[in-house]
Amino acid sequence: MITATATCPVCDADVRLPADVMENELITCQDCGSELEVLSLDPLQLVEAPETEEDWGE
Repeated sequence: MITATATCPVCDADVRLPADVMENELITCQDCGSELEVLSLDPLQLVEAPETEEDWGE
């Protein structure tokens, strides 16, 4: 069930969010495919998720 939309910070498209979305959850923009992080729920704010770097066991 989709209950909210937010603007993609990469392509400015409307991103549909599930009803049970939580802060810090990663979602994908349906238009550009960017991975986004839910920064806050009130107000609803998305940011581009940081790239994860390999640890290589160090």
